[in-house]
Amino acid sequence: MRIFQIIFNPTSAAELASMPKNLQLTILGDFRGLPTEVMSTDLERFGKLEREGRVLHRMRLGDYRIYFERHPLGIVVHRILNRHSLKDFLFRSSLPTGEDEALQSNPKFWDMIEAATRKEAPRAS
Repeated sequence: MRIFQIIFNPTSAAELASMPKNLQLTILGDFRGLPTEVMSTDLERFGKLEREGRVLHRMRLGDYRIYFERHPLGIVVHRILNRHSLKDFLFRSSLPTGEDEALQSNPKFWDMIEAATRKEAPRAS
């Protein structure tokens, strides 16, 4: 069996660490079935955001949105955002379209995702 890792960049690791322990365990538990799905499908059940050949996927978990992308070792988690903060982001950006479409076309969202990449390389969980 191939090794599968869930890699949290510094920003998503900090977001996860700031949550209550029971919520952290719930989020990590929802990644349990992900290895098989990521390795064998096109991730159709997840939201999909694309820009310049880069593809991010969005997984909803209660009040949270987890943004990740495929990586040769598994997945890299870029952000874990409360849906209310996402609504605030959309409101502040004055985007009247659906969540994925709005984010996909907004350079501010991609800047937010890429900001952590510029700070430090991803680390494995």
